[in-house]
Amino acid sequence: MAENKKDIRALTKEQLREFFVREGDKAFRGNQVYEWLWQKSAHTFDDMTNISKNTRQMLEDNFVINHIEVDTMQRSNDGTVKNAVRLHDGLIVESVLIPTSSRTTACVSSQVGCSLDCKFCATARLKRMRNLNPDEIYDQVVAIDKESKLYHNRPLSNIVFMGMGEPLMNYNNVIKAIEKITSPEGLGMSPRRIVVSTSGVPKMIKKMADDEVKFKLAVSLHSAIDEVRDTIMPFNKTFPLKDLREALEYWYAKTKNRITYEYVVWDGINDKRKDVDALVKFCKFAPSKVNLIEYNPIDNGAFQQAKPEAIDMYQNILEANNITVTVRRSRGKDIDAACGQLANKS
Repeated sequence: MAENKKDIRALTKEQLREFFVREGDKAFRGNQVYEWLWQKSAHTFDDMTNISKNTRQMLEDNFVINHIEVDTMQRSNDGTVKNAVRLHDGLIVESVLIPTSSRTTACVSSQVGCSLDCKFCATARLKRMRNLNPDEIYDQVVAIDKESKLYHNRPLSNIVFMGMGEPLMNYNNVIKAIEKITSPEGLGMSPRRIVVSTSGVPKMIKKMADDEVKFKLAVSLHSAIDEVRDTIMPFNKTFPLKDLREALEYWYAKTKNRITYEYVVWDGINDKRKDVDALVKFCKFAPSKVNLIEYNPIDNGAFQQAKPEAIDMYQNILEANNITVTVRRSRGKDIDAACGQLANKS
């Protein structure tokens, strides 16, 4: 029965080598299988054409490959592609390919649903059903890389962990996935082209610094005033801004890597001068840049895109304080693929 078989991608290369030796085969057979699983992204044991049929059958008898399937794919008018990805247990997550003239970026999910409770995010309404395994994260990247080559004639250039879920609440699996993505035995991508975005889990930000990770860090901030942040991101009561700031200071002291703040401005919520002044102050303790992100309403509720003059105010005051700021226009809005919209409507 498949239920009793182990997922072969949960094994290290060394464990695969040991398995083959126990079965009376040569250790190097484990290397071959490992290459098929990761570099070549084999979906079935029959794909492993340089391995004998008897050996493939023996693998079939002992293991499964719990690969993902792209259940539905939507293409936006602006070239963005959204995948609804079916996992081996039937659950679905979403991932997005975002093309520009110079790069293609994969936005990948790390959880089914989300551990946190941000009021403005469609994913948060799903609640967390489970963490994704490293291979399920890896497979999303492989699928988007194929689509990038198919539709844009170039391989994937960047990865952002900004899809469904809070990556730092699935830390070990996210780190293992990134190790595979960046390994020469996997996709061989540079960690400098990977951004992990967190809503701000101080203890885990410090752990990332201690682990000397090489990827970049982005923080979904949205307000530098606790009272405001408490209302839009209620977990802020557990992880208040002073704790987040201390963790980010620690991160910068350890890594010397600039911090990116993802920041949405909403009408009547964080669009006043005092909100900008608090953000400027928060940005000053470590080198940082701010991405002002266009909001994509998920209903007709309290959260609506701020007026253009509010965005201009943010941009002007940040620039006057020598803080790098970029205004990010949303991509894929027509297929619910934009920031905060991923919610498994399928």
